[in-house]
Amino acid sequence: MTSPWLVGLDVDGTIILQDETMSPGVPEAVARVRDAGHVVTIATGRSWAATERWVDELGITAEYVVCSNGAVTMRRVGSGESGGWERWHVETFDPSAVLSLLTERLPEAHYMVELDDGTRLFTGELADWTLDGGRKVAIDELAGEPVSRVVVVSPGHDEDDFHRIVAETGLNEVSYAIGWTAWLDIAPQGVDKGSALARVHAELGTSDGHVLVVGDGRNDVGMFEWARAQGGRAVAMGQAPDEVKDAATEVTGDVEAGGLAHALDSLL
Repeated sequence: MTSPWLVGLDVDGTIILQDETMSPGVPEAVARVRDAGHVVTIATGRSWAATERWVDELGITAEYVVCSNGAVTMRRVGSGESGGWERWHVETFDPSAVLSLLTERLPEAHYMVELDDGTRLFTGELADWTLDGGRKVAIDELAGEPVSRVVVVSPGHDEDDFHRIVAETGLNEVSYAIGWTAWLDIAPQGVDKGSALARVHAELGTSDGHVLVVGDGRNDVGMFEWARAQGGRAVAMGQAPDEVKDAATEVTGDVEAGGLAHALDSLL
């Protein structure tokens, strides 16, 4: 085999379907690529608490995993039963200005912040959030210390509304991604899945061009741009929005049709 590839995979809409079952053929394809000597990892908008399950279920053995849209990179420590994970690199920012702007325009929305140690503080519970170990607080308590992300969920608004609100508030001083309908995820400026994977790429010493990333959302555009700049492959899922496909080097099948499995098998 030539030098190994670094493979970064989105979770929702790429690895798994909306009901959180695996996309067809994905576990087997991940195992084939891993066993061929490539480094397969996850790059997701989910927090680590909502990501570790998929690392385990897919049998991912990579040393690093990217979470929280690039704001958190986990590193494996130890091995076997004594092994675990540490927060290897965490990006944070002061959320006070962002929260002030958003709560003024979206006072009824639910807000969550993730602290640098992974603790989540939230103003209201929603089924989409993994809140084990989190703490419900008043809105003014969210800005008490630096955070790695701010998440806003407003069921009464759609993506067009969020684009307009972002423009009105001038959120150009932080990075943001609009994921599921009425879900806005805000990270430190210049931080995305691509910036985190670039750090992992450098740490591993992976050859330029030997990177493959796969995703389906607007929060995957950053890692697509990074992969393209490396001379690597950026694969959009078939159901991705046009702007995501335009940022990719190629398009695979829909998640329901096992598009990720087809993309992974192209490395073998």
